[in-house]
Amino acid sequence: MKVLFGSASKFFQQTTLFFSAFGNRRVPLADENSIPKQMSENWQPVINQPWFHPLLLLVWFLIGLGLRLTNLTAKPPWTDEFSTLVFSLGNSFLPVPLDQAIAPDILLQPLQPQPTASISDVWAHLSYETNHPPLYFFLAHWWMQLFPTQQGLVSLWGARSLAAILGAASIPAIYGLGWLTFRSRLIAHLAAAIMAVSPYAIFLAQEARHYTLAILWVIASVACFVIATRHIQNRTQIPIATTLAWVVINACGIASHYFFVLTLCSQALVLIFLAWRQRTFLSPPWLRIYAAVVGTVVSGVVWLPIFLHNSYGDKLTDWIQQPRQGLEWISPLFQAFAAWVTMLFLLPIESPQIAIVILSGLVMLIFFIWFLPKLIRGIKVQLKQPETQILSGFILSAIALFFVFTYFLGIDLTRGARYNFVYFPAVIVLLGASLAVSWHSPNNGKKAVAIVWLMGFCSAITVICNLGYQKYYRPDLFLQLVNNTSQVRVVIATTQITHVQIGEMMGIAREWKLQDSSSPSLQFILAHQDRNPHTSTTTLNNILQTLPKPFDLWLVNFHAPIAAEAEKCLADTQSLAAVNGYEYKIYHCR
Repeated sequence: MKVLFGSASKFFQQTTLFFSAFGNRRVPLADENSIPKQMSENWQPVINQPWFHPLLLLVWFLIGLGLRLTNLTAKPPWTDEFSTLVFSLGNSFLPVPLDQAIAPDILLQPLQPQPTASISDVWAHLSYETNHPPLYFFLAHWWMQLFPTQQGLVSLWGARSLAAILGAASIPAIYGLGWLTFRSRLIAHLAAAIMAVSPYAIFLAQEARHYTLAILWVIASVACFVIATRHIQNRTQIPIATTLAWVVINACGIASHYFFVLTLCSQALVLIFLAWRQRTFLSPPWLRIYAAVVGTVVSGVVWLPIFLHNSYGDKLTDWIQQPRQGLEWISPLFQAFAAWVTMLFLLPIESPQIAIVILSGLVMLIFFIWFLPKLIRGIKVQLKQPETQILSGFILSAIALFFVFTYFLGIDLTRGARYNFVYFPAVIVLLGASLAVSWHSPNNGKKAVAIVWLMGFCSAITVICNLGYQKYYRPDLFLQLVNNTSQVRVVIATTQITHVQIGEMMGIAREWKLQDSSSPSLQFILAHQDRNPHTSTTTLNNILQTLPKPFDLWLVNFHAPIAAEAEKCLADTQSLAAVNGYEYKIYHCR
């Protein structure tokens, strides 16, 4: 690891020498003359070569791709990823038997690829059982067919690699957005370098989910938005090709994730402000903006019947619609702040060793105190440019919408850090613009930028090693606990409401199958729960009466009263370790 960090530091030092040689006509360069003339003359011929900037961008891309593919399957999948795996295969959760004891292989049948499954099957199950649009699942369906199965189950590496590659593609995409917005190669490269090592970006890229695809659509949509605002300020006509591209991109964004609409609403708020400031709504660019709005609205409205009539939608979003009491009213502020910070840096604050946690928290605090003035200074300088004002307005509008949903509509979007994808690319470009100001500072500005990048690199390693942005569920640790505790047949029971609970149990069953566990046999009980929690209790009680003894009953995430048959068994009073995502009680039935 020391060699890796040393190499990265040396690489960035060499890169700083390259950058020192070329100017930036759009960013204020009050300290431009501080660059040694001889250094500029030595490197200028290299930088002027047509291959230099593409090569440097390729370096950022390879770093980002390498980080995203490292330890890609080291962390077990969690419930949302099981949703992606099952629906992308064209399978369904519905055939999984409920209210009876089943073997792991039966529970895992939805993870087995079916040669006859097609795109129509993907859409049929997706539209009925979940609340997501289909574009990413269609791509994943084709992509996962390229990889062999793992003991008969769909390849996790194959599923996650699609998101990882799309995440790496955001590096050249953010470079393009940075260049388009500021006409500055320096800002574009800094944005690409930050995107390559952003812990938040890597967290999203290492999950078999649709967020990295949505980020690409956000980048493309913001690019069209920037072009449109430039034409508004210049009072010139927007090219028809840009208008059509904007509509198509927005349609694809909505078809990838419904929350992409928040990106569009944030853009709309900025456009409304520009129209109000100019006191005009009919100048040349506006008519085509209206056309883009109409086309986008039509592309979004087609999903409304599916979204509104989905029988599972409300149940799947219950976790962000919980009532608040007391200090819970201020928790969204801390949740939002944590998400913003981890877009740039995150050290091992989730390490099992308390000393590392304390040290990491202290270093992060010191770094934040050191970096914040530089960030503010850079943004203040850049705010003189209309492009920075547009990006800042877009970001602030998105954040405002998040808090409106959280505090006024009762939907706490801050609970899911991943939802910040709707404005994340704009934050990265704004960070690049701010760091460009530090770059030209005479007070070790380039070293400061190098420190920021290296902090991001260490943060990327933190996420890769599961010491930050940890998985919500750790079935591998739970199964290890089961193997160390139970010496007889194991029965795991849980309450089932949606496919989320099935995914929780699938994680355990998958680990048991892949580890070729030599532990006693394993069975699962998915006790369906309706509005009356006693339904699950009665179901479990009836099943336990039919099971031969001895066995160990593990009540895992069982949110219902304890069954009478379970209380006849001996409750385990050991003080055992807590496991992410799995609350449990053990009963020894002899």
